[in-house]
Amino acid sequence: MAKILIADDDREVRELIIFTLRFAGHDVLGVSNGEEACQEAKKHHPNLILMDVRMPKLNGYEACKALKADRATAAIPVIFISVRGQEAEVQAGLEAGAEDYIMKPISPDKLAEKVKQYLQKAKK
Repeated sequence: MAKILIADDDREVRELIIFTLRFAGHDVLGVSNGEEACQEAKKHHPNLILMDVRMPKLNGYEACKALKADRATAAIPVIFISVRGQEAEVQAGLEAGAEDYIMKPISPDKLAEKVKQYLQKAKK
């Protein structure tokens, strides 16, 4: 069982992702903005962070850059999940340090499978 942090300001989306990943057997924590994502990542040291791009306080790019700049959280893989999928936005996410950029909407089964793949990759 992996510890996963979800950062999304849309409560319904966040709760759906949390439900999906808990059902898949993971320990999941949800927050509603980038600032909280950075704080909770330092506190809980998750195995993976799934993060929206558009969030208050710190957007996803800013939060990812902050996480990657901090020695305590730099190794935690970050995956963006966003409706914003223009090539420039995807590139900005990868340049911020994210492992991947997944487009919303994504089916619960596909999300659980993607998470499983990244967790297996991170163990290697």
